[in-house]
Order: sequence, then structure tokens, then C-alpha cells
Amino acid sequence: MQISKREKNILILAAVVALLFMATIGWPAVTSVYEQRQGNIESVEIDIAREQRLIENIASWRERRVEVESQIAQLNSQTFTGETIPIVEANIQRALSLQARELGITVSSTRLADRLVTDDWLLIRQEMSFRTNDQANMARFLERLETSTPRLRVTAFNVNRSRNQYSGSITVVGFARSEGLVSVLGSTR
Repeated sequence: MQISKREKNILILAAVVALLFMATIGWPAVTSVYEQRQGNIESVEIDIAREQRLIENIASWRERRVEVESQIAQLNSQTFTGETIPIVEANIQRALSLQARELGITVSSTRLADRLVTDDWLLIRQEMSFRTNDQANMARFLERLETSTPRLRVTAFNVNRSRNQYSGSITVVGFARSEGLVSVLGSTR
């Protein structure tokens, strides 16, 4: 079986049409698949690099977490607790009076505590009048307040001397979380 010239021309024309079809439709489809594949590869490489950075930073994140947890524990140890604001005020007054009495300082009087509520914090200011015969007691008292737990911060300190006795007043502030206490605030004072 022989192919005639006409059939040969038809086959050549069909081959040219097939090549044109491949060039106009097939090649863009192939390049599109190739570019999509390259995009996927780049995306995976970026994800791998990000994961590697996270793995490298895991130690520093753990250190930061331990540091923050330590700061939270330290902060919690420096704040007063109680179910109501008057209980927190009483705890601060008791801590101040106890520190004074343990060092031989006589508590003359204590005023009602002042309070200030901001955000989630409660600041309570307590003033106390005192007497002592030894000025070293006052220095030890201030040192002890500075290292007290929960922490009492001295905001004012006045001393007068008359004969062999020292008398004065001290104002301290203590802090507490106000969660659960704020609702009681409206019903007191």
C-alpha cells in the first residue's frame, strides 16, 4: 500500500495543525503546570525555613516563659489577698501593726484605709501613728517593710523626738487584684 501525494499532503497538513495546536494550547498548559509546581515548591521551602526558625527559637521562648512565670509568681507574692476589700484592708493593717510590734514599736493609732481601684488593681493606703524609745527600731522597721511579703511600700514617714521617746507616723501602700472585689466596692463607703 502506497500513499498518494494527496494523502501525503493531508498527513503533512494534519501534522502541522497538530503542532500548531500543541504550540498554542498544549505548551501554555504545560508551562502553567510547571509554574504552579514551582510556586508550590517555593511555598514549601518558605514553610520549612519558618519551621526551622521556630525550632531554633524554641529554647529562647522557653526561657521567656519561665521568666514570665517567675515574674508572675513574684508579683503574686507581693500582693495582698482577701475575699472583700475590707478584708484586704484589714490584712494590710494587721501586717503593718505586726511588723511594728515585733520590733518593739508601740502602735498609737491607725486611720481608716484609703483605696483606689484602677483596671484590675486595688491600691490601699494605710496610715499608722507610733511610739518607740529606740531609734534603731525605726530603721529595722523600715528595712523589714522593704522586704515584707506581701510587700508594703512606704510612701510617707515622719518622726519627732521628745525627750527619750520618738513618735511619728508612717503611710504605706499595699496592692491587691481587684477581681471579685470591685462589686463589693460599690456597697462599702
